[in-house]
Amino acid sequence: MSQTMTQKILARASGREQVTPGEVVWAKVDILMSHDPCTPGVASVFKKEFGQDAKIWDPARFILIPDHFVYSADPQANQNIRVMREFAAEQNIKYFYDVGTPNYKGVCHIGLAEGGHTRPGEVLLGTDSHTVTAGAFGAFAIGLGITDAAYALGTGEIPLKVPTSIKVNFTGTKPSNVLAKDMILAVLSELTVDGATYEAIEFSGNVIDELSVEERMTICNMVVECGAKNGIMVPNQATLDYLAERNDLPFEIVYPDEDAEYSRVLNIDVSDMQPMIAKPHSPDNVVPIEKVANVAISQAYIGSCTGGKLEDFIAAARVIKGNKVSIPTYAVPATKEVFHKTITTQIDGVSVYQILTDAGVTLSSESGCAACCGGPPDTFGRVNDPISVISTTNRNFVGRMGHKRANIYLASPYSVAAAAITGRITNPGEFL
Repeated sequence: MSQTMTQKILARASGREQVTPGEVVWAKVDILMSHDPCTPGVASVFKKEFGQDAKIWDPARFILIPDHFVYSADPQANQNIRVMREFAAEQNIKYFYDVGTPNYKGVCHIGLAEGGHTRPGEVLLGTDSHTVTAGAFGAFAIGLGITDAAYALGTGEIPLKVPTSIKVNFTGTKPSNVLAKDMILAVLSELTVDGATYEAIEFSGNVIDELSVEERMTICNMVVECGAKNGIMVPNQATLDYLAERNDLPFEIVYPDEDAEYSRVLNIDVSDMQPMIAKPHSPDNVVPIEKVANVAISQAYIGSCTGGKLEDFIAAARVIKGNKVSIPTYAVPATKEVFHKTITTQIDGVSVYQILTDAGVTLSSESGCAACCGGPPDTFGRVNDPISVISTTNRNFVGRMGHKRANIYLASPYSVAAAAITGRITNPGEFL
């Protein structure tokens, strides 16, 4: 029987030759990740079910990355991190990227990749829905709840229903004003927020093959907004080069069979694609930018696992270079590595950091999730007023970034930067 990428990985993880969509298998876990909002719950359930003195299945495969509420005075936020520290010490966790230390990463999904924890062919679980980002490396990567995570922590395996797969084939020549964020928003406009519920989305096509690692991460990051179980793509050479710099463990790349069966196939030619915008209050409320051109914007935000990577900052700087922002514009690097590289990466002899700050962007040196998920009132960039915001993040539900009456528009770094200059939704092609 022919197999998709996801089927092949789950077959390997369950010790099977083949698996069939719909059946439940026991899959061995390669990597489990948790962050500050969920680790206390995971630790509590683990101790309750396995014993107060129980040890986890593998302290080198459980990755702890605080990222959500790490720079806040909020007592509960700080308590969560204290629990992480205690549990990491109790369990002798090898990879604990603690805030305030040289090891600190930032946003977990980008930190996982930087730390060399995202490998092709593996099963990677995380207590965050955007764990699906790691599908860009050819892994089966999914989010899960604290109870399931606690079980995996104690046993090193988890029951999983094998999903059916949707194939999305991107072809053509990508316009100069279009980024991966526009591409995944186009998918959302087709599939909607529940059009891929508990399905894998397997990406292919010449455009996917040509994308950089970080742009591929952007696409897989937002499959969960379609309701998908996971997103996945065959690693290209750029991905293999990235892995070679960060990972010294062996891995096996998985390829789909040519005659693998898919529940549906989407063929998207990007040649005539416009920049895409998700209007309030849903990620699938997507229109071409011309449909919302000149909508007034009061604040711009660059950051998150979706839009806070180095290439996102470079893209924003390309648009902003030589201009000034006209509205409050906040930028939060996803990780410390991203922040430092904004200083060392140059465009025409000027650092990305200088381009943005000279233009009036308020760029934080404290990497993390920040305002993407709202957070406590003292969160950097949080939307505290009923205004219209354009953001590189992944969700625009009511109250997502703070104020419940704020209107959030999701867009690419190009489009966010263009709006920051003009104070209205603007085609970034005007500045490229």
